[in-house]
Amino acid sequence: MRGMVSSQSPIGVFDSGLGGLSVLKELALAMPEENFIYLGDIARLPYGTKSRSVVSKYSLSCANLLVQQGVKALVVACNTASALALPELQKTLTIPVMGVIKPGVKAALRLRSETQENQILVLATEGTVKSEAYLKEFKLQGFQDSINQLPCPLLVPLAEEGWFDHSITQEVIETYLSPLGNPHRGILLLGCTHYPLLEKSFRKVLGEKALITHGAQVLSQELKDLLAKGNLLNNSRKPRSLTFYSTDQIRTSLPILNALFDTEISFSVVDL
Repeated sequence: MRGMVSSQSPIGVFDSGLGGLSVLKELALAMPEENFIYLGDIARLPYGTKSRSVVSKYSLSCANLLVQQGVKALVVACNTASALALPELQKTLTIPVMGVIKPGVKAALRLRSETQENQILVLATEGTVKSEAYLKEFKLQGFQDSINQLPCPLLVPLAEEGWFDHSITQEVIETYLSPLGNPHRGILLLGCTHYPLLEKSFRKVLGEKALITHGAQVLSQELKDLLAKGNLLNNSRKPRSLTFYSTDQIRTSLPILNALFDTEISFSVVDL
C-alpha cells in the first residue's frame, strides 16, 4: 500500500450518478467501521453514451477529487468507467483502485455453480456493451460458453428519478426483455450499478425467484481482504462518517435515498 494514508482514512467511491449508492450500501454493510466519501458525477451523466477518452477524462477528475480528500482506496462504482478507464486509473494513482466488472463476473459464475444454469444475460449501458469488457472477463475467468448482452439505456434515468419500484420502470424492463422470452430464463447479471436500485421492479417483471445478481458483495469482500492485508482496516471505535458529494443537484427525493442507508443523506455540490 502506498500513499499518505492511515487505517482511519476514508474509502472513496464514485459513479456517474446515484447508481454507485448500490455499491456503497454493500461496502458499508461489509465494513461498518469504515468511513466513506461518495461522489456522483450527476452533471455529466450518463457515462454510458460517451467515448473512451471522455469517460477516462471524467473518471480521472472524479478520482483526483477523492484522492485530494485523502482516501486510502478507490472504488470505481460505475461499470462504464470500469470498462473504459480502470487500467488508466490503476496506473496513475498510488492507492488501490477496484472496479465492478471482475466482481460482477465472479458473482455470476458463483450463481451458475450453485444453480447449474449456463445461460447468462448481461444488462448494461451502451458503452459497457460496446467495450465487451464483460465478455472478455468471462473468458479470463474460464467461462467459454456464449454470453448475451443487452444495452438498457433508459434504466439509468429512471433510477436517477428514484423510480426504483414504479410501473413505468417495470414497463421499460418488460419492453427490453420481452424479445428474449419473458420471463427471462437464466442468470441476469446487472452490469450497471444503477440497475440493482431497480431490483424490485425486475422481480415484479421476472418473478421473485429470478436469478438476478451483481458484483457489489463480491467487491466489498475483496476490498475488505485487501485492506486487511495492508493493515488498513479501520479499528477505531469512533462513529463512522458517510460524506456525499455530487456535481449537480440530485433529482431523487432524499427520503428514498435515506432508506438505503437508514440515515439522513445530504449531498454537497462540488465543481470538478
